[in-house]
Amino acid sequence: MQQLRWFWMVFAVLPATALPSDSPISPTAIAVSKRDDRLWVAAATARRLLEIREAPTASVHRVASLDAEPVSMALAPDEQTLWVVGGLAPGRLWAIQTSDLTVRGATSIGHSPCAIAISPDGRIAYICDRFANSLIEMDLVQGREIRSVPVAREPVACALTPDGRILVIAHLLPRGPATAPIVATEVAMYDTASHQVVALLKLPNGSTVARGVAISPDGRFAYVTSELGRFTLPTTQLDRGWTMTAALTIVDLMTTSLVNTVLLDEVDHGAANPWGVACSEDGRWLVVAHAGTHEISLIARPQLHERLERVAHGEAVTPVSTTPDRVPNDLAFLVDIRQRIRLPGNGARALALRGQRAYAGMYFSDDLVSVDLDATFARIQSLALGPKSAPDLVRLGEQLFNDAALCFQQWLSCASCHPDGRMDALNWDLLNDGLGNPKQTKSLLYSHQTPPAMLSGVRANAEAAVRAGLKFIQFVVRPEEDAQAIDEYLKSLRPVPSPFLVKGKKSDSARRGEVVFRKAGCVECHPPPLYTSLKAYDVGTGVNLDAGKPLDTPTLIELWRTAPYLDDGRAATVRDVITRFNSHDQHGVTSKLTEQELADLEAYLMSL
Repeated sequence: MQQLRWFWMVFAVLPATALPSDSPISPTAIAVSKRDDRLWVAAATARRLLEIREAPTASVHRVASLDAEPVSMALAPDEQTLWVVGGLAPGRLWAIQTSDLTVRGATSIGHSPCAIAISPDGRIAYICDRFANSLIEMDLVQGREIRSVPVAREPVACALTPDGRILVIAHLLPRGPATAPIVATEVAMYDTASHQVVALLKLPNGSTVARGVAISPDGRFAYVTSELGRFTLPTTQLDRGWTMTAALTIVDLMTTSLVNTVLLDEVDHGAANPWGVACSEDGRWLVVAHAGTHEISLIARPQLHERLERVAHGEAVTPVSTTPDRVPNDLAFLVDIRQRIRLPGNGARALALRGQRAYAGMYFSDDLVSVDLDATFARIQSLALGPKSAPDLVRLGEQLFNDAALCFQQWLSCASCHPDGRMDALNWDLLNDGLGNPKQTKSLLYSHQTPPAMLSGVRANAEAAVRAGLKFIQFVVRPEEDAQAIDEYLKSLRPVPSPFLVKGKKSDSARRGEVVFRKAGCVECHPPPLYTSLKAYDVGTGVNLDAGKPLDTPTLIELWRTAPYLDDGRAATVRDVITRFNSHDQHGVTSKLTEQELADLEAYLMSL
């Protein structure tokens, strides 16, 4: 158990006009009061917390300044405190008094906290520590960390059942090799009484970038949003969900099993990048925010479950969904029970419901949009969260990178396969170096500084790859200015400090591993500071059509974040790379290293 050191302080509570005009606001989370007309918005880039009052007209009432970027928040059951998490290496937890928006306390916690839920009695906080792959349980009364529990890869969203018994956790990325029979991210069910993960369920094959989770009012079902990549097919087309679809998976919490997965797209109209999801208090509606298409899906929840029950009992509910296994391929399953509502603004991510009203945070346009679920066409309102100004080139590039409106029929955005500019842990056959040789999605960190691009080096540089991606992956022709803006965004990416560092420094094992790194000859192809020689080599790792071919030497920076490894992702871990798939010492001379040296080398590589 770790006693937390609370820093009791009062950050500035600013007037509503105090939001910076030269900085984006970037709403990332919304909390709503059930007692009055207040709601709160976490403004990540601005490092602010905003209090919104809806009466007599919606407006920003108060603004609190924070010392790091807020990512997620939860309102205490008595509504006296907002618990907010954010920051990075280390993360931050703030206790904010709702009566006047003063920050009563702040402390460092975890590496990268990005989701929080509060127990029904208000005593315990459950915090997803994304890059530490763990769940932190914290006693809010005593101000101490109770325990840290390992979970699956990159837990980024969580929701607690109304009785506080089960915490459902959505994970961003799959674990294991990309060549496994099923490659999919997982949903965890954490029992808060036994403090154990009691179920870990894989979503359908190709599921990745899971961003949202919600619980039904009766605590029976969980709903998880994700991308559903059709990575087993060559990317010859986009229409009819050939390459990428948007998915909602329903989990039965009583039987700890998947009910099914339904598609949020339509036959000729993708619904890219599903993010937040919420269920209305009366159980009538299920609402999904689509970050890539700037809209929400309004789903009639009873009718959804009625269709799922019918198909589970062998009844055909559409020409495609004749059996349960065909539902995840049915682009017409939600016809007549789902309405797609286009929102003003750009980048619908954060989502919250109060009564029959939905609130969506538009990440790139800095708006809060409210929708009356019973009168959608007449009652869509938008509130600017701060001063409006033209985005700089980096911000514009980030917006375009995440915008599926660039894509033919809006099936995907660049971020669909490269969340946060990194990778989705899937193999894709992109046809740029032939057919039948799928390769791992490559992180775009330092892509412009480390030419050539693509694992086969088929693109001379990242600039060429960006333009080819728009033309041959998104199937569009865009102005050169769009590609230039995306270039600037990718150039702006900076590495996240490794969670394997100890107080920001390499461990003793990692320092020893740096010596082994040189001894084994790894440094010859991966010299610092970029840890790549910018050359291609045949190190014996190419297989099938790529056997005997030289492959690009990638940077090792953020290696801890980019599993699985090798060109086809067959290596689940760094240890697999340097042992199991390097039997002939072509990829560094590692066969004669001792067990301690191997452990130290792995520690060093994971610290970069």
